[in-house]
Amino acid sequence: MTDFQLSLLIAGGTSLVGVVIFNKWQEYKAKKTVENAFSDGHDDVLLNPDVPTTQRYEPTFDDADPVVESGREKDTPSASFEENDDIAEHHASISASAHDAHEPAPSEINAPVETAAAPVAPLRELPVDELIDCIIPLEFDTPIRGEKILTEIAELKYVGKKPVHFIGQNDAGGQDVIATGGAYTTLFAGIQMVSRSGPLNELEYSEFVMKLRAIADNLNAHPDVPDMSKVILHARELHHFVVEHDAQLSVNIAANGAPWALNTLLAALEKMGFDQRPDGRLMMPDGDGGSLFTLSTNAAVSETMTSRLTLLLDVPCVAPSRNSFGAMAACARSLATRLSGTVVDDGNQPISKAALDEIAGQVNEFYSAMAEAQIPAGSLRAQRLFS
Repeated sequence: MTDFQLSLLIAGGTSLVGVVIFNKWQEYKAKKTVENAFSDGHDDVLLNPDVPTTQRYEPTFDDADPVVESGREKDTPSASFEENDDIAEHHASISASAHDAHEPAPSEINAPVETAAAPVAPLRELPVDELIDCIIPLEFDTPIRGEKILTEIAELKYVGKKPVHFIGQNDAGGQDVIATGGAYTTLFAGIQMVSRSGPLNELEYSEFVMKLRAIADNLNAHPDVPDMSKVILHARELHHFVVEHDAQLSVNIAANGAPWALNTLLAALEKMGFDQRPDGRLMMPDGDGGSLFTLSTNAAVSETMTSRLTLLLDVPCVAPSRNSFGAMAACARSLATRLSGTVVDDGNQPISKAALDEIAGQVNEFYSAMAEAQIPAGSLRAQRLFS
């Protein structure tokens, strides 16, 4: 080996050692940044030990606070906070139409699909719902025990991606889920007409009816099957409402300097109250088994650092009383202060307090429109439709 080759080898080794040392130093700085951020005595906006996580918080602003920004993400281009007057008007009278004797017009989205039996009692949140399910009654000549019915319906839980549910009616006219030991004169089968994946289609409806006819034959029941064209039209109209009200809000925290070490950050976020989900996102619980909003680190599995966090609110799935938007904005500001970051929208642009207040107003209008349509945000109906 010549002196020149030896010098090149030494120089290369020195450079490699320098790169390794630099990377270790960067990781050390990122870890210390997060450790310092969560150990300096700041009060948590959401998780003060004296305040439960379900406490409502309104975002506040002063000169010392960073500017809070917010962006909106939508699953479809037509999703917005603007109220669709036609759909809202259609839905407003759903409860009044539940027991009407006249045949509903196909264009009335608020009317239940034509059946021969009275639909589910509106005051109870049973798994079969006249507004969002196509309900087919199966009447028995004599009462049938719940255990026999459960055996027959055990395999019918989904048709395609649409969930199927059942309830029964007893001799006294009461309706409830099918239970062992009960006796029922009528079985109501409901297939959900809409989800975020789309409306019920002809193929799914035909398969649902075919499987129900087989169950009816085994139970000596008499099914009353609605006209397919009316069911499909109703499903498409309801899907239009879902599209118009499928909205999500996000705020992002961007690092002002060096990125943050993920292992230290995740541990700190869990101490702050976030629960980690199997998909890697962190969820801020609402205290009743639900979610206020989620947090994503925007990092791949193999990455050890991140320079951006995203808080996401699934607007129609959280009740207005939770004030989830205010809580999410407050959490973003707290994280930005702790981590020396900046709260930004999806385009990395700041947003003024006035713009944030405008978004909060749009959220309230959105909630009002859903309530008028008899699909309140955060209700069982809303959570099923926007699943």
